[in-house]
Amino acid sequence: MKRNSNIAQVNNRRSFLRRSLTTGAAVMGGTALAGNKAFAQNSESGSSLGLTLGDIAILRFLAAAELIESDLWQQYAELGGLTSGQPIEVDMNQQLNSYQAALSNLDSDGPQYITSNTVDEISHATFLNGYLESKGVDPVDFSEFQTLQGSTAAGALNIGRLTNLMHLNVDTSWFIRYRSATNPDFGATFPQALTITNRTAIPRTDADFNGTDHIQVIANTAAFHFGYIEQGGSSLYQALSQKVSSLEVLKITLGIGGDEIAHFLEWVDFAGNGVQAPVAPVTDQGLTFPNFFSPLNPLTQPSLIFPVPCEFINPQLPHCSVIRPSSDKFGGAVATIASFTQDGLFFGQQKQFLQLLQRMAEEADAAVRQC
Repeated sequence: MKRNSNIAQVNNRRSFLRRSLTTGAAVMGGTALAGNKAFAQNSESGSSLGLTLGDIAILRFLAAAELIESDLWQQYAELGGLTSGQPIEVDMNQQLNSYQAALSNLDSDGPQYITSNTVDEISHATFLNGYLESKGVDPVDFSEFQTLQGSTAAGALNIGRLTNLMHLNVDTSWFIRYRSATNPDFGATFPQALTITNRTAIPRTDADFNGTDHIQVIANTAAFHFGYIEQGGSSLYQALSQKVSSLEVLKITLGIGGDEIAHFLEWVDFAGNGVQAPVAPVTDQGLTFPNFFSPLNPLTQPSLIFPVPCEFINPQLPHCSVIRPSSDKFGGAVATIASFTQDGLFFGQQKQFLQLLQRMAEEADAAVRQC
């Protein structure tokens, strides 16, 4: 577990270009993609006959989910990533703002991880839309719904957003679920590790940069939200992969899904650092992040970063360490949109957007594997 409670500068560990974020962000509108029809002739399937309707529905929903993730991660990167503010080449000697410093208290590489996660999500959205176009399918375009007002704090870009990170009801039950030997696919339920209701995970204005405990609680809220988002993506790809017909599409869902799992494991570690010394306990405006080592409960032990073996396939079989849930009932497309909505990600968003997402989710969950 790595931590640094007094970071003044970004560690000079990697060279990274902030401009990749703004270049990749062009995919948010879905119109900057150049379709390559010839690609369909050269795919592994060896055919240009196209995809099943089920596979198309799955890929379109995953593209939608990745656009949503790209939007929210872009907001995190602007304020807490490796470089805050203008899209310029990274100055490795730049001074951290207090949000970046608070995130660095959880892991000295925190700003780098946030930026890298953002680039990954943008690449997922870009690829999925590009692949759909290569098969003659329209890409997913949410540009008309990028209307939400984001943060006005220094560093945040003055652009419309799909998601809202300032009114979150963060589901923290995942923190307990992955430390339990029971599986939601068999009906297991889990309490909240922390109660985080209607909180912001980013500085809303410059005023939020003030106050050591205040900005640390915002950063800790973000840390548990990171884990919530990426555990959901891990289960989503697992659930939808079971419905895929094309081996090439299965390669896509397994490949991108594996990257989502890599993200999740990092944020498990990251969130755990927010509930142990020297960061915890910390309190602001009624929200406390306690030290989970005092007293120690195995179901909230911060230093457990890998999934504990649990029930899988059949409760009578030996326990196995797996991503869970993996059924569409709990981890599928409709479940994902319901969870995102409850999370507050779409606070203030247009009704038409939510209706569109629901329709896409239902179509993806309705897909049936064809052999």
